[in-house]
Amino acid sequence: MTGCPFGHTGESPDANRTGEGSVVGHSGASAGVETSAGLTSQEASDAGSAATAAASTSRMSRRGLLSLAGVGGAGAVAGLAAGFLGHDALTAANASASDTKAGEAVVPFFGDHQAGITTPAQDRLHMAAFDVTTEDRKDLIKLLKDWTAAAEAMTTGIPTGKTGAVDGPYDAPPEDTGEALDLPAAKLTLTFGFGAGLFEEDGKARFGLDGRRPEALIDLPHFPGDDLQPGRTGGDIVIQACADDPQVAVHAIRNLARIGFGKVRVRWSQLGFGRTSSTSRAQVTPRNLFGFKDGTNNLKVEDNTLLDEHVWVPSSSRPGEQWMSGGSYLVARRIQMHIEIWDRTSLREQEGLIGRTKGVGAPLSGGDEFTAPDFGIKGRDDEPLIPLDSHVRLAHPDQNAGVRMLRRGYNFTDGSDGLGHLDAGLFFIAFVKDPRTHYVPMQLALAKGDTLSVEYLKHTGSGLFAVPPGVKAGGYIGEGLFS
Repeated sequence: MTGCPFGHTGESPDANRTGEGSVVGHSGASAGVETSAGLTSQEASDAGSAATAAASTSRMSRRGLLSLAGVGGAGAVAGLAAGFLGHDALTAANASASDTKAGEAVVPFFGDHQAGITTPAQDRLHMAAFDVTTEDRKDLIKLLKDWTAAAEAMTTGIPTGKTGAVDGPYDAPPEDTGEALDLPAAKLTLTFGFGAGLFEEDGKARFGLDGRRPEALIDLPHFPGDDLQPGRTGGDIVIQACADDPQVAVHAIRNLARIGFGKVRVRWSQLGFGRTSSTSRAQVTPRNLFGFKDGTNNLKVEDNTLLDEHVWVPSSSRPGEQWMSGGSYLVARRIQMHIEIWDRTSLREQEGLIGRTKGVGAPLSGGDEFTAPDFGIKGRDDEPLIPLDSHVRLAHPDQNAGVRMLRRGYNFTDGSDGLGHLDAGLFFIAFVKDPRTHYVPMQLALAKGDTLSVEYLKHTGSGLFAVPPGVKAGGYIGEGLFS
């Protein structure tokens, strides 16, 4: 699949596959590394919901009370419970324990890089692209500031706005939609990117951003096999919400869309389940809807040197592009699988198309899942054990100037296509330092020579977005672009 949906984006990872992983901050560092706010990522995770809950004591919903209980308010809760029956005391203790788990489910919003890139991939996705309908620069900046405040709150696990979902005026719409009340943050991350349409329209600059569009933010070419639908393609701003609870992810996008009413409108959105890649060595390799392991050799958060080489945008000598230093580029492709045809294909042919075994995920040249493919080994018929048109071979870095990408895709199913066929596949997401070198050449090669891509896949949606660096405390999303 596009950009190697089966994870063949690099050499075999380190032999030690059992290293401890951790929820990471926006800088991609593991727990114990200081964030820009002076806290370690782990400290920020443990204290994030506490600080916000303490600042929002007027919102004493059940969710807020539990937050207070887990950050030092536990003693107060225990004191209140002392006068009640043992059952109530036990309930309070359970609430405190539950909140401890909730604190562990917080991924820091602030950092050098945006969360949701090197963060260990969560189980669920809700991504939405927006068209900006206002033409007022001040309105757009105000929206980005409002989104920043809401994102900080929701990733911490509390409602948006000053009064949340239930504590505002009775005759006014609530400031939060409420479907995430009583739910923990579930490792929610919100990642923002800017499309080409934000910078210019019909050849004219928008929002005073003349000369600020990065050269790498290209219009992706039409690839062989593309059947792109306008309603699933493009967008001025993209927001990726990932969480371990689908309701938390949907709540986040819903509230950001609500806040943006009158300034932006949703162009397309996509729900995803069952991550199709691992971004930490602590995670096992998942499977895609073809039943094969996906993301075996994906870049990992632990690969700091490789991330600098392939994912993070370096400092630019062009003044108009310096705002992207420390950012990345997000490629999104909606890939529909021809499931019914695949399901009638023999196991031998399936494995030949992929270049790996379906069970273990080992290359057909032998070994286990993490054995490097040997493209020179031939079988009894003097043909390569890994076919020349296999996905593994064509997507391997050796065939693509050594470039790699960090993939973060998800499975999807959107009912049927009206003809009795399942509308399902892979929502491909990749982060790269430059799509001109790290995505386009590989996709062109796959679209032309990869039998899997030619016969079993159809690309129905596409987008490329410039993802700015992380947000500093007191700042807002994309602040460098508008400075």
